Amino acid sequence: MCCELSRKIMDRIAKSLNKLLPKERDALKNIISKVLAHDFSGLDVKKLKGGENKFRVRKGRVRVIFRKDGDKISILSIERRSDTTYK
Repeated sequence: MCCELSRKIMDRIAKSLNKLLPKERDALKNIISKVLAHDFSGLDVKKLKGGENKFRVRKGRVRVIFRKDGDKISILSIERRSDTTYK
């Protein structure tokens, strides 16, 4: 079940990346690798209200939303900023 859920999330992230412009995609791949390496220097990271251990990284109009559970980081979504981004 865990691997299946993880695969679905990875497919959704790959699909989100493919919708972006190549320049945005390259920048976000760099951001994602920094987040997964726990290197938040130079990133616009903010804790989300009401979300326990949920954070976002902002790069232009694109947001990377992730959850931090101890040493484990899970990318939840990659979306362009809109009214439904954080819901």
